[in-house]
Amino acid sequence: MATILVVFGALVTVTQVSNAASRRNNLAAGATCGPTAPGANAPNGQDVTVTQQNGRNVRNHWGDGQQPNPGCQQNTPQAQPVNCPTVADKLPAVPAAAKSEVDQNLAQLDAQIAEANQRLASSQGQGGQNFVNNAILGPLKDKRTATLSRIAAAIGRAGGQQNNAAAQQNNAQNNAQNNAQNNAGAPANNLDNLAACTVNAANNNGAINGKANGGRNNGGRNNNGGQNNGGKNANGVNDPNNLGILANSCNGGSRLQAHDGFQNGNRCVGTDMGEVANAAQNPSLLITQAPQQVRVNQPFTLRVSTRNLIRDRFLAAAKGGYYVEMSLLTAQGLTRGHFHTACRMLDSTQVAPDPAPAPAFFVATEDGGGGANADQIEIRVSGLPTRGIAQCASWAGDGSHRIPMMQRANEIPAMDVVRINVN
Repeated sequence: MATILVVFGALVTVTQVSNAASRRNNLAAGATCGPTAPGANAPNGQDVTVTQQNGRNVRNHWGDGQQPNPGCQQNTPQAQPVNCPTVADKLPAVPAAAKSEVDQNLAQLDAQIAEANQRLASSQGQGGQNFVNNAILGPLKDKRTATLSRIAAAIGRAGGQQNNAAAQQNNAQNNAQNNAQNNAGAPANNLDNLAACTVNAANNNGAINGKANGGRNNGGRNNNGGQNNGGKNANGVNDPNNLGILANSCNGGSRLQAHDGFQNGNRCVGTDMGEVANAAQNPSLLITQAPQQVRVNQPFTLRVSTRNLIRDRFLAAAKGGYYVEMSLLTAQGLTRGHFHTACRMLDSTQVAPDPAPAPAFFVATEDGGGGANADQIEIRVSGLPTRGIAQCASWAGDGSHRIPMMQRANEIPAMDVVRINVN
């Protein structure tokens, strides 16, 4: 069994104290993406080092907590395995008053395909047809359906003709606008067959070819989730409880460009949030042992306990795996992911710290362990560089590094923090 670590700033040893009796297959994935960030390599210049500890292989991945080299994104696979029907050449004549809005939505369609290709590349074809259908093609079809609906509505509002016999028989110039406003954005009939896309298996490292028709029709998005029932609020969002929702999708709800799986800010993450467990099965985490004080550069140990977290899922952030996978549960309803540990030196204990600087220490731990019962992992830090007060934290992450969701708003997330005096 291998323990996979992602290290920034210090050499680390991880020892598993106890874990669940059964083990899961290691499904860690990450797309190749050039060299790691400068200064992030191990002393011998390797990107990955492996050592033997307690009879187990411990793999240290260097640089995944940092920004990748410039040009790393350009080194990602350029194949376009997601195949979607073209739209622009199938539209009726677009009135001048609708052209700007239609062009914007056509650009959104291109961005959606690019995002799906990125997610497909990051998954490396793992999960089979169900994963491709439910996690990639299904969301893509939903987004395309909404975008095609906006195109139809724009043409309808501007008095454009709908290009199908049924619409022509029913005075499409009036019905297109009415349908768009009264039917929660259902697309015009002539655009219905343009929403679903397929996957080219040859360009996806063996991923199974599939269509976005299975697994999502009853998941609260197409039939029962309020998107086809009830009106939109003033922000153009389906809001059945009249909460004043500002936006619920990057497509049409954000002015920012799509997030691309790398550690870039000022982007909009279009990945679905995913699956949330029942309250009794939500992840929890506690730092059970930490020193009160250490000397500068003195090694020390943090002991971390997790519950309801299956530590079997990790996508390398610096290789395009950041925020690209939705949260997933096991068949037993437990969250899949890993946990992080980091320490930073505080300039003050009276005001919140600057979030931007890299911490003095960072590691992500994923070893295939964990379960419904609490177990413990020892994180051995080789030392902190300066005198002062260190803030050390551990927090759970799903496969793409987000803190797992909780069933209720009053549940404490799976995280803990301690302070250590460094003399």
